[in-house]
Amino acid sequence: MVLMKGNEAIGEAAIRAGCRFYFAYPITPQNEIPAYMAKRLPEEHGTFLQAESELAAINMVMGASAAGARAMTSSSSPGISLKQEGISYLSGAQLPAVVVNMMRGGPGLGNISGAQGDYFQATRGGGNGDYHVVVIAPGTVQEMADYTVKAFEIADKYRVVCMILGDGYLGQMSEPCELPDYVKDFPSKPWALTGKTDKRDNNIVLSLRLNGDDFDLNKHTKELFDNYEKIQKNETISESFMCDDADIVLTGYGTAARVCKKAVKMLREQGIKAGLFRPVTLWPFPKEQLVKASSKAKKILTVEMSMGQMVQDVKLYSGHQVSDVEFYGEPGGIIPKVDAIIEKVKSYV
Repeated sequence: MVLMKGNEAIGEAAIRAGCRFYFAYPITPQNEIPAYMAKRLPEEHGTFLQAESELAAINMVMGASAAGARAMTSSSSPGISLKQEGISYLSGAQLPAVVVNMMRGGPGLGNISGAQGDYFQATRGGGNGDYHVVVIAPGTVQEMADYTVKAFEIADKYRVVCMILGDGYLGQMSEPCELPDYVKDFPSKPWALTGKTDKRDNNIVLSLRLNGDDFDLNKHTKELFDNYEKIQKNETISESFMCDDADIVLTGYGTAARVCKKAVKMLREQGIKAGLFRPVTLWPFPKEQLVKASSKAKKILTVEMSMGQMVQDVKLYSGHQVSDVEFYGEPGGIIPKVDAIIEKVKSYV
């Protein structure tokens, strides 16, 4: 057990997951990740490169992934916006990669405080075309480490981009963390560009597919979505806390969920049956788990560090009437207050 910052836990877990190629460009509040990787990767005979821009970094990830390596990049909100073209290319070419977004306030340059305004960008796909990114939202430093390893596993298994979506507060906080073991067994990648031999045909990795030839885009896109359907069936993760008899269920992720859990405990002490549903995978969204967790609730309150983005999925998937799903949010890097959440809940009881 070690005391680590969330950002550092991501870096160490990535190395232990087999990441030996990391490319990034500095931006607050995720700078501890490149700083940590700059020190640790050479010790593990890996490659750290501070790229000249976010665009360059994501394209370097593409090159390393195409060669079969486990590769990662990280940034914060406006930097992730610049990487969207590369994320779309990676998705079209079915190249696995891990992308970390430690969100900050926005839009635009915004500020450097932790926020949650990038939910739409992450879960809807910020680049062009029909594709999905698997999005995992840790809630503790321990989960930062655990789900970084999980992200590499999912990326390789399904040949997709997997995003760790945290917020600046999670990246900066320090908590005890049990680091994962080093991964020793890796999946084979017969599709990788490692050169033609007598026993191996040449491979082609591309995202340009002109309809009518061997690389038909219509067929390819439908195959991508067959793959996404498998992910939806197999990879949803969530946490339910005191939801079995809850009259009101709070929903939130990341730092907002931590605040909600405290509010639930205090509400229970005051005799109000509250519970918390926390989606860990934001895409695929844990629809069935949300329905089960809120089945006895009269109302749902979604709490976010934004003006309301995940709340749209809660309204869509919970099975409740839209009028039964309420929202409380604080944008611009402000953490919702426990007392404010409690007052909101009491106004519904």
